[in-house]
Amino acid sequence: MSDNLLEIRNLHVTLPQGSERPYAVEAVDLDLAPNEVLCVVGESGSGKSLTARAVMGLLPQPHVRVESGTIQFVKEDLVKVSESRLRAIRGSEISMIFQEPMTALNPVMTIGSQIDEVFRFHTGLKRRERRDRAVGLFNDVHLPQPGQIVDSYPHELSGGQRQRAMIAMALALGPKILIADEPTTALDVTTQAQILRLIKELQSEQNTGVLFITHDFGVVADIADRVAVMQHGRLVEAGPADRILNAPEHPYTQSLIAAVPSLIPRPPRHQSAKPILSVKGLNKVYRSGGGFLGLGGKERLVHAANNVELELQRGETLGIVGESGSGKSTVARCIVRLNDAESGEILLDGVDLRPLGRAAMRPHRAKIQMVFQDPFASLNPRTKVGKIIAQGPILQGAAPSEAELRARELLSIVGLDERAYDRFPHEFSGGQRQRIGVARALALDPEVLVADEPVSALDVSIQAQILELLDEIRERMSLSMIFITHDLRVAAQVCDRIAVMRNGLVVETGVTTELFARPKHAYTKELLAAVPGQQWNPSKAAAAV
Repeated sequence: MSDNLLEIRNLHVTLPQGSERPYAVEAVDLDLAPNEVLCVVGESGSGKSLTARAVMGLLPQPHVRVESGTIQFVKEDLVKVSESRLRAIRGSEISMIFQEPMTALNPVMTIGSQIDEVFRFHTGLKRRERRDRAVGLFNDVHLPQPGQIVDSYPHELSGGQRQRAMIAMALALGPKILIADEPTTALDVTTQAQILRLIKELQSEQNTGVLFITHDFGVVADIADRVAVMQHGRLVEAGPADRILNAPEHPYTQSLIAAVPSLIPRPPRHQSAKPILSVKGLNKVYRSGGGFLGLGGKERLVHAANNVELELQRGETLGIVGESGSGKSTVARCIVRLNDAESGEILLDGVDLRPLGRAAMRPHRAKIQMVFQDPFASLNPRTKVGKIIAQGPILQGAAPSEAELRARELLSIVGLDERAYDRFPHEFSGGQRQRIGVARALALDPEVLVADEPVSALDVSIQAQILELLDEIRERMSLSMIFITHDLRVAAQVCDRIAVMRNGLVVETGVTTELFARPKHAYTKELLAAVPGQQWNPSKAAAAV
């Protein structure tokens, strides 16, 4: 008998008829041993998440199902066991942490009630014992005030707290295997570091085998014992983490690693001493509570931007970094006048944009444009791409024929062919939609481009393409750029200077190379220390190929 907890052999998972390929997962072989972390990496559509769901028996059947192969768990083939046996195995012997806890948790049940279901289904514990166990688990995953968390609803917790609650549920019954499907993708760098430490800590205590799905090679460098690389449903390379990260053999693995941004900042470029944009004393307050029409209850104030001071030089890329809730996106939206600040100045070419009304603001909108984090949410799904790009110039007075020519030219500039003009947003991939968002922002020939987390939701190779595109366009069109991100690897390769924000305040500003080498503020040091995979240099690994 093998010592492995899990053995997947020749696994084939079908896709519905008419899909771009017949199998989501094709001829995949994987092993997982006790107390081992196996990282499965690959881009969206590589089949890594469906492989995990096949193990859990959670495929969206009948259209997506296991056609052939075996999934041997200890002495049982999970492909052949009954549904009732699979339900008994889930949670007690194999557990899963999902990528987005807000969609995996029931919004109308308290966190305590949801973990209570696990104990009621799998154990004979009494109600008081179940609650005590839940509180104890929340304490184990370092949730603050676990006695209160147990009575809280998912929306009352932060993203990191919800993810910790999901981990507590997954580990409630001491499973032999823990499957973690991109559990840190949407988390801030410091929260991500805490979650990774927590998974390793609990795994070693319980001798659990961890199947960790990710596209973040920094995370892989920190936690993996072995790595399996998937592409288009096939396993293209597998082996010890050190070999895969530092001496990859397959061209696809090599291309993925080559696309990972280095944490070593690029040299600073010569900048104009004349600012194109100055933000002075900017304040934005969000109010909530206070009851109906503000009557009754206690009003809650959040200072999303607190006396913010920023300066953007001509031709410069200024990065704004910080965790969720730091105020960086609020500042960006105030700068482009999507939000109205309470006070302060937003000087674009010497003109204060903040007090301008809609009509007075219109001539200045062409000068400052924004690329949004989620291109699908920011593109009208009922409007063809060409019209989306041409709308801005037409509203600014351009002739429709002239705007159409400009839109077609911009589609070519961002790397899309002319057929894209007559297609709808849903017909494009995430990376292509982001290119469309960039083209729309450039349609008015802006002087300043504000990019709000433009690559955070993209695979590493698509991310590299978009960053290269933005850099090329910045040089070609003499753009100045504000680049908002929580990924310090990206900031190191894109930004000339960086402003660090926390709780609405700019706590430190400096040239990127200086700030990375000699951070002054404790919070900046904390952010830099939390970046995953610091001891691994992807540039060196790529050069060694």
